[in-house]
Amino acid sequence: MRITPSILTADFTRLGDTIDSAISAGIDWIHLDVMDGNWVVNKTITFGPALIRSIREHLGPDIFLDCHLMVTNAEETWRQYVDAGVNLVIAHIEAIENPNTLISDLHSAGVQAGLVLNPSTDPALVLPYLSDLDLVLVMSVIPGKGGQSFMPEVEEKVKTFRSAIDEQINSGGRNTLLMIDGGIKSHNAKLVADWGIDIAVVGSGLINSKGTISENLDEIRSSIND
Repeated sequence: MRITPSILTADFTRLGDTIDSAISAGIDWIHLDVMDGNWVVNKTITFGPALIRSIREHLGPDIFLDCHLMVTNAEETWRQYVDAGVNLVIAHIEAIENPNTLISDLHSAGVQAGLVLNPSTDPALVLPYLSDLDLVLVMSVIPGKGGQSFMPEVEEKVKTFRSAIDEQINSGGRNTLLMIDGGIKSHNAKLVADWGIDIAVVGSGLINSKGTISENLDEIRSSIND
């Protein structure tokens, strides 16, 4: 299982140093959480295309950037994030009206397309688009609410997608990646890996004051391999 850091817990005055530390530790994928102060329940504003462009310029072209849009108008604003340099745009199924159009537009723009669903959302809302998606993100916390614990009840949702993706691959279809985000740390990383997750987003489990990113990443990877 691949690990990608969310930078939300980083000290933004030292963001370049934090990202460099992640890359030095072997990270090759950065997860960017964009909140517009409207769609998420706690009305948090995080950052937008300007900061993402700076991150891309700092990193160069080789590090993969995904952009998780927790916004009301992803269908109108996605191109700003593509122009800023992201490789993958992930939009909430609950917040968009025409998923097929958005997926097609993203692919036409030369980037990957993903859909994300909240813990309470039925997988049936996303499954019809699976064959065209590069990634599905299952939230294991409620987006925008800090300090939450991992929600193990999303297991069945994850396994529903894992089964559908495996069937799709076996039929010669797209290898859609399966991602999880929310409360992932060393004590539960192996659990979600065993569920069949391809990529786990880790925030405070990687970027914290208890250890370096490299030390924390080693701890997570060791827990998966135990």
